[in-house]
Amino acid sequence: MNFNEKKLRYNNFSSFLKEKFGSKVYKIPIDAGFTCPNREKGTPCAYCDPAGSGTGAYKRDISLENQIAGYINRFKDKYKAQKFIAYFQSFTNTYKPVGELKQIYDSILQFDEIVGISIGTRPDCVDKDKISLISDYAEKYYVWIEYGMQSANDRTLQAINRGHSVNDLKNAVAMTKSINKNINICLHVILGLPDETHNDMMYTADITASLDVQGIKIHLLHIVKNTVLEKMYAGGLIKVMDERSYVSTVCDFLEKMPPQLLIQRLTGERHPDILVAPKWCLDKSRILNEINEELIRRDSFQGKKWGRKI
Repeated sequence: MNFNEKKLRYNNFSSFLKEKFGSKVYKIPIDAGFTCPNREKGTPCAYCDPAGSGTGAYKRDISLENQIAGYINRFKDKYKAQKFIAYFQSFTNTYKPVGELKQIYDSILQFDEIVGISIGTRPDCVDKDKISLISDYAEKYYVWIEYGMQSANDRTLQAINRGHSVNDLKNAVAMTKSINKNINICLHVILGLPDETHNDMMYTADITASLDVQGIKIHLLHIVKNTVLEKMYAGGLIKVMDERSYVSTVCDFLEKMPPQLLIQRLTGERHPDILVAPKWCLDKSRILNEINEELIRRDSFQGKKWGRKI
């Protein structure tokens, strides 16, 4: 075990960035006014809230440049930060023609404080031209593309109306790497999806570990207002994970990850105004502490079970 922050038993992304750039690096969430193919059809993912997990800044007519400048000034003042990654977060940030994408991504160019760019998208919304465009930014910036995998089980993907398959994800990862190996790939997964067993979630862990990716974000399934899952939850058709089960499952997941994989997220919270369940997720710091304490209790760490056959 040789992680960048000895107190933690996993390869923490924030610590990695501090070591790489010589100072704390903050991600700036950007809402560029994208939508996604599911919403265009009027059939969003079962868990997705109307804001697409974003800030809603675009609907408030805040320009991309003003969004970026606002966060830079705020974080400089609050955290004394000097370096930032522009994170195109809301909805599917490759779901426009290449020419429009370039205009959007170029909004970062005027800011010397930006050292990286991260683009959140779906594996079925990229092609060679779009990845080639993103590749161009790797000449100057630290580049990430974040693919919403959510689960490695096609049955689950169909049940939550993702609209893509596991093979779509594998093909997107392979295509991205074939165009430019300097594009870092982060996968998003959700633990606690409807009807998924522990074995299902561990299969997702095994598939993640087998792919040529550099990072992962592990999310807890949140039930939020105005979603398909809210109706199912209210009707008693689905349940959410309890805190103890989530902490234990995250640790099981981490044990299967390659030691070098960067852990960008282990849990998250939603605004109390839209969160239906589980309420225990609102104390993010406590959950992170419990995850590390569980690894210590097990005398375990990220990668302990890495490389075992699927």
